[in-house]
Amino acid sequence: MVRCDSGLLSSGGQRQRIAIARALLKDAPIVLLDEATASLDPITQTDIVQAMSNLLQNRTVITVAHRLSSTVNADNIIVLKDGKVVESGGHHCLLSRGGYYTQLWNA
Repeated sequence: MVRCDSGLLSSGGQRQRIAIARALLKDAPIVLLDEATASLDPITQTDIVQAMSNLLQNRTVITVAHRLSSTVNADNIIVLKDGKVVESGGHHCLLSRGGYYTQLWNA
């Protein structure tokens, strides 16, 4: 637990869930999520990703993620290696190509 600006004690995961809720409540047409589930345990991450997929329909969502499991439902995944785009496509399409994304997924 760490002390937040408000003086309340909360964990990184709790702060992350609050930040996600604020972003969703704002109802912005474009949402940027930078490592939105990085501090969450895998079970909570799965729950939040499912909830977000319903709540973010009809919005443009740009997600920066190292956990590939949080991007599986994305319409388009852009894969970077050494700062350059090396692949793009949907999850299943990228896996079928057997490229860098597949290497990362299987790691």
